[in-house]
Amino acid sequence: MLKADGFDKAIIGVGMRCGQTDVLIYDVDECIDILVQRDKMSYNEAMEYMEFNVLGSWVGEETPIFMRPYEEE
Repeated sequence: MLKADGFDKAIIGVGMRCGQTDVLIYDVDECIDILVQRDKMSYNEAMEYMEFNVLGSWVGEETPIFMRPYEEE
């Protein structure tokens, strides 16, 4: 499984899909916290970095999943 560099502490599980390779699942908010703490980014800088450099990246069928908990309104 492909890993997102530097975000090991944000791994929350493995995604399984019929007929496809399993992929790692990361908690987006934990990834942002890592950027804020480790790289001394502001929350807004970390969010922008995540959106452009991580969530905006496709590296093939094994691209990890980044999620937030579902909350019913």
